[in-house]
Amino acid sequence: QVQLVESGGGLVQAGGSLRLSCAASGRTFSVYAMGWFRQAPGKERDFVAAISWNGGSTYYADSVKGRFTISRDNAKNTVYLQMNSLKPEDTAVYYCAQSFYSRTMDRDGRHYGYWGQGTQVTVSS
Repeated sequence: QVQLVESGGGLVQAGGSLRLSCAASGRTFSVYAMGWFRQAPGKERDFVAAISWNGGSTYYADSVKGRFTISRDNAKNTVYLQMNSLKPEDTAVYYCAQSFYSRTMDRDGRHYGYWGQGTQVTVSS
């Protein structure tokens, strides 16, 4: 019912920037909170950022606060993750996900029902 497709990943040097996009299908996109997660090799998937249904509230993992910005454009059915001041430890596959909820700032991936396939972000030192 919902399809999420991430794009914008790539290779960047430490200190650089990338903007990830997540294009979502479905007319109900705008009523759900969205999140970004990441998974590094050999590690579990971690929460990165979340945004409420209308973009009015955002929440970030401490590791990315001040460097990353999540936003959304409901008219385009797209959520973004602007990543600045990238560090090697940001290297991971980044996934966008649609929450079961509209406003809850949720870092628990079990509360997201739809996931994209991921886009690789590699930050070199």
